[in-house]
Amino acid sequence: MNSQQPNNMSRRKFLGTAGLFTAGLYLAPKNLFAFQQAASPVVTIINAAKTAKVTVTPLRKNISMLEGSGGNIAVLDGAQGKLMVDGGIGVSKSHVLEALNSISKTPVKFLINSHWHFDHTFGNEWLHGQGATIIAQDVTKKHLENTVRVDDWNYTFPPLPKTALPTVLYKKEHAINFNGETVHINTYKPAHTDGDSSIHFANADILHVADTFWNGYFPFIDYSTGGSIDGMIEASRQNIARAGKTTIVIPGHGPIGNKAQLMEFHEMLVTVRDKVAKLKQSGKSLNEIIAARPTEKYDAKFGGFVISGKTFTNLVYKGL
Repeated sequence: MNSQQPNNMSRRKFLGTAGLFTAGLYLAPKNLFAFQQAASPVVTIINAAKTAKVTVTPLRKNISMLEGSGGNIAVLDGAQGKLMVDGGIGVSKSHVLEALNSISKTPVKFLINSHWHFDHTFGNEWLHGQGATIIAQDVTKKHLENTVRVDDWNYTFPPLPKTALPTVLYKKEHAINFNGETVHINTYKPAHTDGDSSIHFANADILHVADTFWNGYFPFIDYSTGGSIDGMIEASRQNIARAGKTTIVIPGHGPIGNKAQLMEFHEMLVTVRDKVAKLKQSGKSLNEIIAARPTEKYDAKFGGFVISGKTFTNLVYKGL
């Protein structure tokens, strides 16, 4: 199955300026808000998403994965309509709609937000306009309806319009029976953010874990909204426990995965966290720790996408 191969065209197009993102430490003059926004990698990514190709990968039964508009999107299709997990970036509307119509002409009835980040929720407004009911954790709605500053992205997100906000909320878990599939939604303790959810399609045994798993890549941890390196490690343990030998795992970013890759990701997180913690406890500065290359063992495998080994070291250090 070609599902194991990343969409090179869309990934290059969408994050061709990944170096801006990996820096994560760019400091613009604090009084130049307009310049800050223009210099942010968020702006670059949104602009790239306008033309990025969106591809469809059939998975199992009537579930597919869409790549190319921000985070990976799951689509459950059937006579009752479509259920989506995440909606990508709004400027990709025409490409996402073309991809959805290539699956079938049924309308989108439900949209689940796995967490609040723009590359997963900026499609909310147009999908609601298509008739989708938006479902999310209450914490996710809180972030979407308020101004949020993410320093590591050098960007301040304004509140989304009311038409883009979730209307079906849950605190811990939620379940939907749709198109003959039972969809279980469960929350994590603060990990990538303070409002991450996993979505399990029980009959098809497909688990969408969003940005608690970046398959083959160092992950971003959003400390501005409660993210935690220790929480990421705990979430990865939870993902491993929920996945069986034949479970198809949809990551937030990267190709379709499996339990073995979840275990590899977990091992990387634990090892890097322990190395950085020991160096920090010994009195080493951040620059000294980066120079020690605690991610060296994993750089070739995990450092080829958005987050470099240096930036991931900084993120881990920040959370200890």
